[in-house]
Amino acid sequence: MFCADQSSREGRLVPPNYDTIVELLKLGSKAMLVILGLGSMEMRKLQLKKEKHTWSVQVLNELFREDKLYKYESSEISGGSRPKLRSAFSDSDAINQLGGSGKGEPAFTSKLEKPETPLLMAARNGITEIMEKILHDFPHAIHDIDTHKKNVVLLAVQYRQPHVYQFLLKKRKKNEELDRIFLQVDDHGNSARHLAAATIGDYKPWRIPGAALQLQWEIKWYKYVKNSMPQNFFRRLNDRSETPKEIFNKSHQELVRSGGAWLTNTSQSCSVVAALIATVAFATSANVPGGNAEKTGTPVFENQIAFKVFAISSLVALCFSITSVIMFLAILTSRYEAKDFREDLPTKVLLGLTSLFVSIAAILLCFCAGHFFVLSDELKFAAFPLYGVTCLPVTFFAIAQFPLYIDLIKATLATVPQRRYAVVTTERDTNSSPKSDDLNQPSSRKSLQDQGNGGQPSTKQSTGDKTTPNQETNQGTQSIT
Repeated sequence: MFCADQSSREGRLVPPNYDTIVELLKLGSKAMLVILGLGSMEMRKLQLKKEKHTWSVQVLNELFREDKLYKYESSEISGGSRPKLRSAFSDSDAINQLGGSGKGEPAFTSKLEKPETPLLMAARNGITEIMEKILHDFPHAIHDIDTHKKNVVLLAVQYRQPHVYQFLLKKRKKNEELDRIFLQVDDHGNSARHLAAATIGDYKPWRIPGAALQLQWEIKWYKYVKNSMPQNFFRRLNDRSETPKEIFNKSHQELVRSGGAWLTNTSQSCSVVAALIATVAFATSANVPGGNAEKTGTPVFENQIAFKVFAISSLVALCFSITSVIMFLAILTSRYEAKDFREDLPTKVLLGLTSLFVSIAAILLCFCAGHFFVLSDELKFAAFPLYGVTCLPVTFFAIAQFPLYIDLIKATLATVPQRRYAVVTTERDTNSSPKSDDLNQPSSRKSLQDQGNGGQPSTKQSTGDKTTPNQETNQGTQSIT
């Protein structure tokens, strides 16, 4: 009793004296996986990830110890003014590396774009450890902006970095003066809500499969950013007089079509199976095993346990199969609007699949219970293994559909979407750059290409390879029209 009270106070799942047994079971399971060859590769992958993470932190600490990433332009602070920070990678440094002096060359310097600061790179790539280190040593670096006036909040929202955004929200709770970084707009008047409404090309950032679930998490991300804005936030239009809702509807049309097609095919297939189960379950309710007594009309085997199992499972199969049919018919008759993918359609799919699985299990149990009367006298104990073999096809079907079921539960219950943290190659960056054309931002390809080059700007871009005004106008015209 004392162990149970202590474990409940400490929030433990088992009492302390059970720890040894639990650890032995974990060790035994790992040993079995290694012996069978199933867990050796996974353990090796986890070890490599842990080593990379440890080494990255060590490299970060060495970089901060050897060379400061930020420098003060002036060592004197007067009148409570905020000290100006400049990155160690500045325009003049880049010019000197290319052989120029940085003086008397206005034509050359006008074409040189200022690279992102390390804090902005970390925010764009979702590396909160680097951000914590930089902001701990240089708190005012949180006001850094890039050439398109995007700060850490805008970059975290645009590139779907929930961990970075939550980290910034925690800092805002501690310091209310940081509300203004959430009110920042870029050089085209796009706020965080506008950037949250735009897509990232063909790249799917969320850790969930399927177009319908991707769209659901896109909606949740947009709502999460919208609800986390300060109360005095009122900007609704960008420079092109577009609201975030208009941008979202236009940029997610392909996801809506793909998600609607997947839901239609899934609902049609599952509704056919559910209708067949409902037909069989209704037929079994009228044809009970052993028949009815002539005088009373009651079932002959009504007092046997197998008959009670038969009756209950038949009723359960009928109820849940009809529920499944209704859910899938409701999906088929839906309007498939973007807002329906947030909760309405995924919840119906989840309820429909749950009802379908329950009805399949119930109709199998009903069959086994009814068939038990045939073999009860001769093969009473041999019938159970036979019934187990009969259930194998359904078991395989359930195992095949179980990942989809888990994804539906995770996508429906998750409040904040989980991002997919994968190694992004240069080729992917080129093909799946954010649809910033929708927001008149021709620099998206540049920033993603820098990401593929390890965070350093390419030489071609450093020598002034910028989008001309005419090209920029054409990109903006091609975006949402």
